[in-house]
Amino acid sequence: MTVLVTGAAGFIGYHVCQALLARGDGVLGFDNLNHYYDPALKQARLAGLRTNNRFEFVEGSVADRARVQQVVEQHPDITGIIHLAAQAGVRYSLVDPYAYVEANVMGHLVMLETARHLPGLQHLVYASSSSVYGANTKIPFAVGDPVDHPRSLYAATKRADELMSDTYARLFGLRLSGLRFFTVYGPWGRPDMAPYIFCRAIFAGETIPIYNLGFAKRDFSFVDDIARGVLACYDRPAAEPGHRLYNFGAHRSEELMRFVALLERAAGRKARIELKPAQPGDMTETYADIDLTTRDLGWMPTTTIDEGIPRFVHWFRQYHGC
Repeated sequence: MTVLVTGAAGFIGYHVCQALLARGDGVLGFDNLNHYYDPALKQARLAGLRTNNRFEFVEGSVADRARVQQVVEQHPDITGIIHLAAQAGVRYSLVDPYAYVEANVMGHLVMLETARHLPGLQHLVYASSSSVYGANTKIPFAVGDPVDHPRSLYAATKRADELMSDTYARLFGLRLSGLRFFTVYGPWGRPDMAPYIFCRAIFAGETIPIYNLGFAKRDFSFVDDIARGVLACYDRPAAEPGHRLYNFGAHRSEELMRFVALLERAAGRKARIELKPAQPGDMTETYADIDLTTRDLGWMPTTTIDEGIPRFVHWFRQYHGC
């Protein structure tokens, strides 16, 4: 049996692949290795995965129907899909909207069609995002809260994925689960995300731009907890066909400035900070209600930012030699 993991060279995808391999699963990784951020980091992640002979990698785009079909036909032992490939980033969706619709909407449709025509498929788990909550002011965010007013195209594409999944589950009797990830950080993180940007600036002695004048709170989720949660969901498909949604976060909302202070402490250096107004599409606060996730999947996060940030900074120093 093989698990198809899309976005395998990505941040969360890498950790999910490692977790699957560690317990003995066969993994078929699929990724287009695009240049949204430095592909050298993606290649370094893949190098680590390739040390395990149960890992196989195929390059390609999830939006390329012919390529996906070819790969699936060549691997008839696929019994599950963990679909993490996406064009990520809230702010970049203002710059290149077409990339988001192609990767996140068309790519998701291709994976749904793939699942529909895989007779041995047991479960498709896919990445949604906490950004679907948009301008929601109720704290913490629960799965049943309104999600009809996304604040970015990225969020809109992720909500579209959820709606398409719900439709496909009902029409074709599929077992589908969407995971609304909150701000994920940790070793091998994405260079376009705040923890990496802040850490790089601290070691380079550069100024860190802090938006919304520093008045922001985030549910920071450590990547090992998230990878463990993805597997917990994957291993527990619903008894009956259908579509489920779950929040995956730390279940606490941290002040952004406290996060920066912990980075400073772990790095042993002070940050140079420039406070700036909020940017379009940004959310003031995120906070995951994970009661449903815990009840259905038995999953709870275990890593606080006091523990997770030093682990991230340790990896950052090793990877960059600083």
